[in-house]
Amino acid sequence: MSKLLLTVDEAAALLGIGRSTVYDLIRGRRLESVRIGRARRVPRTAVLAYIDRLRGDGEAA
Repeated sequence: MSKLLLTVDEAAALLGIGRSTVYDLIRGRRLESVRIGRARRVPRTAVLAYIDRLRGDGEAA
């Protein structure tokens, strides 16, 4: 069973981008995230939805 929530580092590795870029995407509300206590987590489904949007509009990461 794969993890439902990823750390920012895991999301960055999955997307092949840097962690600061992931934080920029989160701040810009282009990548959904959740807070659990002080921890920021990115739902795996949010990563997949972001990729689908990129494929649809041709927006660059």
